[in-house]
Amino acid sequence: MKVFKYMSAGLLTLALASCGGDYLNTEYTTYLDQESAGTAAAAQPDVFLNGMWSWQVDWNKVGNDGHDDFGYMSVMMATQMMSEDIAINRAHWFRYDYEFDYRLESWARTMQFWTEFYTDISKANEIIGLYPDGGSTKEEKGLLGQALAMRGMAYTYLIQLYQKYIKADGTVDREAPGVPLMYTLADGLTQDEIDAAKGRNTVGEVLDQAEKDLTRAVECLGAGYVRPSGANGKDYIDQSVAYGLLARLYLVRQDWDKAAAAANAARQGYSLRTAAELQDGFMDVTASDVMWGFNHTTETSTAYASFFSHISNLAPGYAGLAYCSKLIDARLYDRIPDTDARKAWFNGPNGDNSQPTSGAKLPYANLKFGNDGSWTMDYIFMRAAEMVLIEAEAYAHMGNTTQAAQVMKELMQYRDPQWNMPNVSVEDVYLQRRIELWGEGFSFFDLKRLNKGIDRNYEGTNHLSGYLKTIPAGTVDWTFQIPLREIQENPLISEDDQNP
Repeated sequence: MKVFKYMSAGLLTLALASCGGDYLNTEYTTYLDQESAGTAAAAQPDVFLNGMWSWQVDWNKVGNDGHDDFGYMSVMMATQMMSEDIAINRAHWFRYDYEFDYRLESWARTMQFWTEFYTDISKANEIIGLYPDGGSTKEEKGLLGQALAMRGMAYTYLIQLYQKYIKADGTVDREAPGVPLMYTLADGLTQDEIDAAKGRNTVGEVLDQAEKDLTRAVECLGAGYVRPSGANGKDYIDQSVAYGLLARLYLVRQDWDKAAAAANAARQGYSLRTAAELQDGFMDVTASDVMWGFNHTTETSTAYASFFSHISNLAPGYAGLAYCSKLIDARLYDRIPDTDARKAWFNGPNGDNSQPTSGAKLPYANLKFGNDGSWTMDYIFMRAAEMVLIEAEAYAHMGNTTQAAQVMKELMQYRDPQWNMPNVSVEDVYLQRRIELWGEGFSFFDLKRLNKGIDRNYEGTNHLSGYLKTIPAGTVDWTFQIPLREIQENPLISEDDQNP
C-alpha cells in the first residue's frame, strides 16, 4: 500500500529524543537517583531489552495497516526488492519498492525506515543515559553494550538509506549531509551540543559516531557479559554480534583492514553450515552459524504481516499463495554451478510441480526459506557465513587475493566441492554474497556501497513485465528522501536540506 498522508503514529526525531518511558515500562526507575536506577536496570535488563527486541519484530508502525511493515526484516525485505537478484511473479506488496517508486518524502516507506531506526536509537538512549560512567559491573556493561550496539547499527543503516555517500570514484563522501545524531547527557556533551546535533551532520560525523558506539559496545560486552542460553539467547547482542556490526560498518567506511579483523573476531566459536544444513529452511536461530536473530513464538508471530509470509514460497503467506512469489533472477541462477549445494535453494526454469504450494511450484521459485506450520519461523539477523564473506572481501580490496581465497575456502568447502580458486577478487566475493545471502536483506546495501546499478532488462529475463528497470549507479533512485513530517517539525532541517 502506498499512502500520501502520514498517520499520527509517525515518529519524529525530536519526539524520540525526549520520549523516555513512552516506549518502555521503566516506571520503577522514576523515583530513583541515576546510580540506583542503573543498578536496578542491570538487575532486570529484560525490562529494557525486551522493548528493543519487540520493536524489531512488531508490525504496522506507521499506522497504515501495512503487511509490508513488520520491523527490521521489513527494511531488509523492501530494500532487497530494489535489486535484480529477486524477481516476482505478480505485483502485490513491495511492488513500489520493486519499481523504485517509494523513496519520496511523502510516501510511507521513507517514514517507516526513519521510524524504525530512530526508535532503535531512542530505546538505546534510554539505557545509555543510565550509565554516564560506563557501568561498573558486568551486568551494567552488558546492558550498556547492547544499547550502544543498537545505536551504532541504526546510524550505519540510516546513512546508507538517506544519503548518496559514495562518490563517482568509489570513495566515501564524508562531507555529504548525513542524518541527525541523537545524544544523551551520558555521552559527555552539553545540552547545547545535543540540541545542535539534531540537524544533518556530515556522513563522516555519523559514521564516526557509529564506530565509537560499536567499539565501545565490543569493549563493554567483552567485560564478562554472557547472553542467556537457549533459543531466546540469540535475541541478545553479545560481543561476537557487536564485532559483526562493526565489520558491517567498516565495509561501508571502506576500512578494509579493520573490516577483516572485526569479521574474523565475530565468527570465532561458530560453525558454518554443512551442505545438508543449508536445506533447513533458515528459520531456526539455534542453527550453528546463527549469531543473532529473534526466536519467534506464537505470541510474537505476525502471520501474513511477516518476513516469511513475503519471502518463503513454502509458507502459507503472500509468496506461497503466489500473490507475489519471490524468485531468483534467472541470470544469477545460471551463474550457480550445478555442483553447488545452494542451487537446490531454487527451482530451475521449468519449475517443480511436486512442491506443496502454488508459489513453490513456479520457475525459479526460491525454496531457501521454509515453513514450520505455525508461523513461528525465527528471524535471522546475522550469520557467520556473512562474516567470512566480509573478511574475504576486505582482503580482496587490499589486494591480498591469495588470503581472500584462503578465507573463502572455509565457506566454499561446504558449498561446492569443485571450488578451488587460488586468488579471489572483489567481484568473486560479490558473486558469492549474492548467492549465499540471497533473500536475507543485503543486496541493496551491497549495490550502493560498491557503486553498482541494476539491469533487469536483458534477453531471457524473468523479471515481471512492466518492472524491467535499468537503474545506473549513483542516481537519485538509490537514496530515500527525509520524511516530510521530519522537515515540518524539526527546526534544524528545512526543505533546502532535503535530498534530491
